[in-house]
Amino acid sequence: MQEFLRAASSFPAVLFGAALIVVICFWLLVLTGAADHHSFDTDLDTDLAGIGGVPVAVSVSVMVVVAWFTGLAGSVLLHRSAVTGTARAALACAVLAGALLISWAVVRILVHRYRRHFPAELPPSRKDFLGRVCTVRTGSVSSDFGQAEVAAADGSTAIVQVRLLRQTDEAAFTAGSAGLLYAYDDEGEFFWVSPYDVTLDPGPPKPPRPLPRSRRRTR
Repeated sequence: MQEFLRAASSFPAVLFGAALIVVICFWLLVLTGAADHHSFDTDLDTDLAGIGGVPVAVSVSVMVVVAWFTGLAGSVLLHRSAVTGTARAALACAVLAGALLISWAVVRILVHRYRRHFPAELPPSRKDFLGRVCTVRTGSVSSDFGQAEVAAADGSTAIVQVRLLRQTDEAAFTAGSAGLLYAYDDEGEFFWVSPYDVTLDPGPPKPPRPLPRSRRRTR
């Protein structure tokens, strides 16, 4: 026990021990609801270090834990050796650098495996609305004016800019009428819309009916 306390309170394990105390206090605040584990995601860019894709608090916490164990093990071995003076200080600095390198490598491997089994979802895009039925919210729609409301797959709604390609269809669009978003213009940031008759919508395809069993002939 004395050897453990001696190693934990010496350089470099004491540095990682202080960081570990901070990590434990942070996760206690998260458990009580006083902090959020996504608090540092917008402040640090972990993609440059190859550990992006998980919350920063999680990756840093794992790195601190691994670095503390590695630094503690190195400090124990350093105390058991007979090295003193400048050589001992150099070895302590080497333990510090090695603990940081090993912890970064471990976290990078874990994050890489996490990405492979849980790929990141693509961010929502306006093009997700293509093929959906919208409801016109302006009094008319023309080639340079118009707005409509469209529902996303998760049930949320959005107001989008819509334009009409054929002027002959202007009379079909009034406030509350339905339209079909069939194309998106990246430069103008609007959707091309066409008239849509809700009564002609066949709805989702119905599952095929099972074929009747053939009757066996009896003699």
